[in-house]
Amino acid sequence: MYNIENLGIETRKDFPLFKEYENNLIYLDHAATSQKPKYVIDKLIKYYQFENANVHRGAHQLSAKATEEFEEARQITSKFINAKSNREIIFTRNATEAINLVAYSWGNSQLKENDEILVTLMEHHSNLVPWQLLANRKGCKLVYVGITKDGELDMEDLINKVNEKTRLISLLHISNTLGTCNPIKEITEIAHNAGALVLLDACQSLAHQSINVNTLNIDFLAGSSHKICGPTGCGFLWSRENILEEMPPFLAGGEMIQDVSFYQSNWADLPFKFEAGTPAIGEAIGMGAAISYLQGIGLDKIQSYEKTLTKYLFNKLETIEGINILGPTPEKQVNRGALATFFIDNIHSNDLAELLDSQNICIRSGHHCCQPLHKFYKINSSARASLSFTTTKNEIDIFIKELLSAINFLKENS
Repeated sequence: MYNIENLGIETRKDFPLFKEYENNLIYLDHAATSQKPKYVIDKLIKYYQFENANVHRGAHQLSAKATEEFEEARQITSKFINAKSNREIIFTRNATEAINLVAYSWGNSQLKENDEILVTLMEHHSNLVPWQLLANRKGCKLVYVGITKDGELDMEDLINKVNEKTRLISLLHISNTLGTCNPIKEITEIAHNAGALVLLDACQSLAHQSINVNTLNIDFLAGSSHKICGPTGCGFLWSRENILEEMPPFLAGGEMIQDVSFYQSNWADLPFKFEAGTPAIGEAIGMGAAISYLQGIGLDKIQSYEKTLTKYLFNKLETIEGINILGPTPEKQVNRGALATFFIDNIHSNDLAELLDSQNICIRSGHHCCQPLHKFYKINSSARASLSFTTTKNEIDIFIKELLSAINFLKENS
C-alpha cells in the first residue's frame, strides 16, 4: 500500500531506471512516454523467455499459455475502461493506428461528400492527419473548434459548429501541450443530439485518472501502452459492439478470417476481425501488466498526488520573469493534465532543453506534434515539463533552479 503523501518517493523504487540513476537524473517527459516498472519488464521478459508462441493458432501447450496471457491482457484492458465486453477491445500497434482504423474502416464506409468532422485546435497530429486524409478521400469537410484565451475549448464555438452535417467529433481528453481537460460528457451530449459520434484520444488521461467509457458516453476510445507504463508498439481501440460489427476490416490477412476460398473470404468474429497477422503478443501482455500496476497504486490516488504536484510546479514557474505558460492554470481547471508548457521571449525552447539536459534534467521541446496549435499562438516551439506519480517536489525545485540558470545564461549570451 502506497502512502499518497510520499507517492513519488515510494514508487520510484519500482522503476529500474530511477534506481540506476538514483538522484542523478530528473525525468520530466512523462507525457511523451512513461518509464517502465520492473513488474512490467519482468512480465515481458517472462513471455519471451518461457511462454513464446503464437496465439490462437496452435494446439500445443506453449500456444495455449500465450493465448491465455494475451486474452487476459484484453480482459484487464476491458475492465480498465469499464467496457461491457472483451470483444470491444481491439489491440493495435498504438493509439495512432487505433484512430486510423476508425478513419479507414468507419470513415470510408459511413461518410459521404460534404459530411463534417469536428476536431479541435489543440489536437495531436495523430488525431488530425487521419481525418485530413479521410476528408480528401471522401470529400468530407474538416471543421476546427477554437480555444479560449485561457487555452480551454471554446464550447460556444463547438455548439455553433455542430449541425446536421456533423458525423463525428474527434478530440483529445487531455491536451499534451495545454494540459486542458475537455468536458467530454457535455460534448458527447451535444454530439449525440445532432446524430454524431464521438472519438476520444485518451493517451494523456489513461495513466492519470479513472476512465469509464459508459459514464463518458463516448463511441470510440484510442489508448496507448507506452503512455501508461507499458511497452511500446501496442495500443488499443475501444468501441461498442454494435458499431464494430458494422465496420469492415481495416487490414486483411491471417487471424482476421473465418473462412477463405479462392476468390472470397469471411471475417472472424470480434475482436479478431480487426487484428490481422501476428500481434504484438508480449507487448500486449506487458500492457496488461502495466494496467494492473497502475490499478495497484490506485488511479484516484495518482490523480490526487499529481494535482498537488502540478499546482506546486505552476507556483514555481509563475515566479519566473518573462515566462509565458500555455493552457489553463490548476486553479482555473482542477482536472488539467500534470504538465506545464511554456516559452520565454527571445529564447528558443531547444536551447533551454539542451542546457537542462546537460544538468541531467529531461524535458521536451519543439511543437509536441501540435503544429496548428503553435501556429495559433504564433510561436515556433515551446518547452514542456510533464509529471507523473514518480515525480517529487524536490525534483521540481531542482528543475526550477536549473531553468533559471539556463535562462540567465542564454540572456547574457544572446
